Amino acid sequence: MKKLAYTFILLTAMMGTSVVTMATLPPTTEKTQEVSTAKSDKTTEASKETTTKKQENKSKIVNTKVKTADEAIALLKQGNERFVKDQSEQINISSEKRTELKNGQEPYAVVISCSDSRVTPSHVFNAGLGELFEIRVAGNILDDMALGSVEYGVEHLGCPVIVVMGHECCGAVTATYDAVTKKQKVEGHIASIVKEITPSIEATKASSIEDASHENVHHVMEQIKEDKIIASLIKEGKVKVVGAYYTLDGKVTFLDENTERN
Repeated sequence: MKKLAYTFILLTAMMGTSVVTMATLPPTTEKTQEVSTAKSDKTTEASKETTTKKQENKSKIVNTKVKTADEAIALLKQGNERFVKDQSEQINISSEKRTELKNGQEPYAVVISCSDSRVTPSHVFNAGLGELFEIRVAGNILDDMALGSVEYGVEHLGCPVIVVMGHECCGAVTATYDAVTKKQKVEGHIASIVKEITPSIEATKASSIEDASHENVHHVMEQIKEDKIIASLIKEGKVKVVGAYYTLDGKVTFLDENTERN
């Protein structure tokens, strides 16, 4: 390819005599063209990458309507599996979904869990808006107001399953364990939490904090089953109460009701 040259003719009039000076600019080289092409390619690649990221970050709308407790539990297990594998998806959090939820909510599970910042049900189960009816109290325990919330979730919202989820390294259970075994003094309203969890420590004969945490899950499950409204729904086959246990590596294990307790 021939090099192109650009010539500028500068006319200078000096002392009445015309003097012509020729100045030639450097030609455009192939290297310059290659640099220009490379820049263009990088810009295109960056644009494609941005588009791909936007597509990846786009929230999906997923139909999570269920008819049975087993279907609801299956959704929870699938979501937790994604969470554990670092494959969580943005599901049901888009503006379109938020607009849809103005017409009402149809959560598929009531989840009773600890208020511990490391245990967030919607993250743990990779769930979006309108999917979980969450009740969070330190030690995943229940008082009348929390139990009323559970009743609302199953009776009015139609949730087919109630999940009581304890977790590893629970501060509320640890505080209770220390109060019972080491006679450590508990002050303020925390004493109310300790009072609720103490039966679980005593039931396991203070064998370990983790055993007490598991026993506490079963204890809360029994409280729920004794509620008249919920008991009636259980009898009709409309609601199931299950226990679960979260370890801080991200895994949720659903507890078998027939598992031998300490």
